[in-house]
Amino acid sequence: MRLAALTLVVPGYAEALAFYRDGLGFDLVEDVDQGTKRWITIRAPGGGPLLVLGRADTDAQRATIGNQAGGRVWLFVETDDFARDAARISAAGGVFEEPPRPETYGTVAVWRDPFGNRWDLIERR
Repeated sequence: MRLAALTLVVPGYAEALAFYRDGLGFDLVEDVDQGTKRWITIRAPGGGPLLVLGRADTDAQRATIGNQAGGRVWLFVETDDFARDAARISAAGGVFEEPPRPETYGTVAVWRDPFGNRWDLIERR
């Protein structure tokens, strides 16, 4: 077995694609119209599991936007150039909660996407 995909609950498809695809350069893997919803999957440019963009359609789903992990960082992206990708994230509308900090495994900083999801940007040593 392998982890193939995770659902990321978002307020709408257009906003999510504007940030992840257009702003961060994630690859659009699939966009299938299913009538009342779309099956949209994206992947970070360097690979990894798919993110399924799930539009929130109910009050309960809308309440989870940006809080799918109860306030914890739950999405992690690795980079080979921290400064380049931090600038791209900021330019796209992501907000860093802290300056980059050294850890035993590399440089890391927590940031939020426009929907409130907390991510780590990590440059490994």
